[in-house]
Parts: sequence; C-alpha cells; structure tokens
Amino acid sequence: MDDILLAALLRRSGGIHCPCSRATLRASLLESLRHLSSDTKGLSDRLDEIIEGLIVGGDLLELSDVVIGDFAAKGTWVFAAPPSFVKRPRPSGSIFLFGIVPDQDTFLPQSLASRICYEGLVRTIKPESGENLSDELREQGLQQLSTDTWLKSPKEMPPEEMFKQLNNQLKLQPPSGTVDGLQILDATRPVNYYRGRWVTPQSQTGTFVARRQQEFGAPLWCLVELKDGATPRLLDLPGKETQWRGCDVAWHLQMAIDRCRNSPQCYRRSEDGNNVRLDFFSPLPKWAERRLIVFGRSVPPRRSLKSYQLPIAEAKIEEDFLQKRLWLSCEHDSG
Repeated sequence: MDDILLAALLRRSGGIHCPCSRATLRASLLESLRHLSSDTKGLSDRLDEIIEGLIVGGDLLELSDVVIGDFAAKGTWVFAAPPSFVKRPRPSGSIFLFGIVPDQDTFLPQSLASRICYEGLVRTIKPESGENLSDELREQGLQQLSTDTWLKSPKEMPPEEMFKQLNNQLKLQPPSGTVDGLQILDATRPVNYYRGRWVTPQSQTGTFVARRQQEFGAPLWCLVELKDGATPRLLDLPGKETQWRGCDVAWHLQMAIDRCRNSPQCYRRSEDGNNVRLDFFSPLPKWAERRLIVFGRSVPPRRSLKSYQLPIAEAKIEEDFLQKRLWLSCEHDSG
C-alpha cells in the first residue's frame, strides 16, 4: 500500500464523508484496510501524514480556508476542495491538479484522466504539443488558480520582528495557571532532529513554541512563557488576525527563534545531473511546502524528515526563498 494508493483512497473517502474531522477521515480508511495491514498503529500514522499532505496539496481544506454559516463547526474539520488546477511555470508548463468531487473517483473524462501522472500525493498532466490544456480543463468545470494566489505567503519580515510581535501578544495574556500535557520545542537541542527537540518542561525558563493537550481532538499549538518549568502565560496559535494554521505559525516562529539564537535550521543540498535535491530536517509551513511541489516534486526522504527534487533552473530561486523567508541555512552534501 504505497502513498499513491492511500492518497487516492483518502480522496475517495473525503468525497463521501467531508466535511468531517481528520480523525473521522482516518478512521473510515483504517476500518476498510484493517485486514490488509498487521501494523495498525503504523498505518494510522501514515494516514495522518498523508492527510496533512493532501491539505498542503490542496485536495483538502481546513476550516480556516473556508467560510461557512455553522458556528458550531470545529476547527479541526476538513472539507473537500472543489476541482481546480494551477499551471506550472515554463519550461515545464505542466498542470498541477487538486480537489475532490463527491461519490466519484475522478472529475475528468477518461481521455484526460488516463494522462494523469501520479507522484506520491501529487497529480499532474503534461500538455501535448499544440494543446491548450488549460482551456480544456476549464471547459470541464475546473477552476484555474494563478500561481501567485496558490503560493500566497505571509509578508516578509526579519526573524527578530516576528518573534517580537508574538512575544508582545504573549505578555498581554492573563496568568494561565497549570497546563496539563504540555510539550515544548527545546531550542537548545540539535536543529537537525525535529522529534528529539520535543520535551516535557522540567526547569526551563524562557519563551517556547509548545503544544498542549485538549479534552477532544489534536493538541493545540501555542507559545508559552516558562519560569523554572512553570507556565505563567500562554498564547494559543494562530491568532485571530491570521489565515495561517497554528502549526504553520508555530513552525515558522521556531525558525525565527533558531535564527535569533544563531543556530538556524538547515537543509541539505545535493546535485544529480539537471536536478537539485533538498533534504529538510523539520516540518515546513504549508505555504512554503506548496512552492516545492509546484516547482519540483516530493521524493522519498534520505536521512531527513522530507525531501524534494527541483530542476536546477528552479532551485536557485527556491533556495533564495527558503533562506530569505524561512531563515534556513544550506548544508552541501559531502556524500
């Protein structure tokens, strides 16, 4: 059961169950596949990762991405995105597809569906010589988005300014009291091992990106002030004035904190012919990861958390973006 199959099954399930919670979407597929895998926990974790990938790729929308009239809807709900596409810049010119339709496997006629190329969680179609593929897709009812709209990102600012803004908001919060189930990202731990940076507070003092348990649903992202391991103040992420997800704000903020500490997060770069491979050791915000799947493609990780391959002509621009907007440093692969 590779990622291509599981992604297709999750899209199918999303067309039936959405809007629903991530847990409902995952459980619907676990029930269907429970006799095909002996490692239920491992399969559950993989499905969580693929659901996240489908949100990054645009097949699924979280509540912050849509407007509905139901004020009782939970923030963890996901919705099926309408069938849409983005045209990749030249020289590729290929079409990046995303979206789900209810009760159908595909939203294209067989003549076009048979040309879809599946790479991990991504679906693309390459135009044939002399073909206006964008016009054909619009005639099929798909919505075309510009790359500027699709790749919208937060405004650029120095890392010190981002940390200062959120830290000022944290200082305005009332005393939080005891916070059960708190986990913090320890900035003193190595930046190239993300999972190893998560710790339970002991005697730390300072400001930390954190997650806290809630009675139902996934842990909430937050920024906390610690004094000898106690929690005087807490700011839930994201704030009310941002469209980005809590995890995107938190990961971006941790990059700012690491840069301010002169221990920036990094990526590993290696060249292979006309392509450049970029290996990442920490999660990327959704808006940054989208650039890598539009201008390049996801590849199996190699001693890293995530990896992408880009044409060498695109790599310089994207590396400049990573270093300027995410404050990442580059490590060249020595082999």
